[in-house]
Amino acid sequence: MSTRTLIPPARLARPRGKAAYRAVLVLVLVLFTLVFLGPLYWLASSGFKDAQEVVQTPPTLIPGTFEPANYSRAWEVMDLATLLLNTLYYAFGALAFQLVFDVAAAYALSKLRPVLGKAILGMMLATLMIPATVLVVPQYLTVLDVPIVERNLLDSPWAIWLPSVTNAFNIFLLKRFFDSIPQELLSAASLDGAGPLRILWSIVLPISRPILGVVSIFAVVGVWKDFLWPMLTLPDPAKQTLNVGIYSLSNGVPVNVLIAALTIASLPTLIVFLVFQRNIMGGLTAGGLKG
Repeated sequence: MSTRTLIPPARLARPRGKAAYRAVLVLVLVLFTLVFLGPLYWLASSGFKDAQEVVQTPPTLIPGTFEPANYSRAWEVMDLATLLLNTLYYAFGALAFQLVFDVAAAYALSKLRPVLGKAILGMMLATLMIPATVLVVPQYLTVLDVPIVERNLLDSPWAIWLPSVTNAFNIFLLKRFFDSIPQELLSAASLDGAGPLRILWSIVLPISRPILGVVSIFAVVGVWKDFLWPMLTLPDPAKQTLNVGIYSLSNGVPVNVLIAALTIASLPTLIVFLVFQRNIMGGLTAGGLKG
């Protein structure tokens, strides 16, 4: 049975068809490359320009002036070292909490099969349909006066960590991967006397390294790129994240130095994606098929 394609295989086999196909493919690749890499190139190159060249119209494609000192000046003037350490502290703290609680929730829903487990999973997935901005007010009121304990968590890391713990998307990814682990393997460990926690620690987690890597990347990047929530909950300049700190210190800073600071703030997430892109795609598809 032949597979129907947009262009018949017989036409592609001809020299003219091959040339047209390759020309269209190259054109599409170049177009998408420009669309995605164009803004990144403008961001990085503008950090090397002087203030007048950055704002001139039309903009220059290649910097007419080359001032690499803008990046060192941005690092010092905007105290990027402190902001970077703050962001790393919040990001890896959120990662630790997500790995503990999200893995436990996904394992319980997948292998322990609690009562109303499907209903609980459905309600968690339903929260993905709610815009994040809708949840800002109730979350802010919660961290302002935490129920039961009656504590104000503003200006503390807990204001960043606690809202990021229950990530429905990460729980769904983990559960889907755990579902693909053969039940016979876990049953054999149970017959040998291993309890649920022992099975999770010794069998499930070592097998789940690909998806744990994906969840870790999502957790770190989620905190790194967030702006609105840290701006509301971390008013102390000494405790702000990278994005909020750059925004708070932007008044009076030349635009070329500000763009250089934004470039530095963007580099860590870009490097993480470029280094771990295979792990991201492999982890997302690892639990798609059983067997």
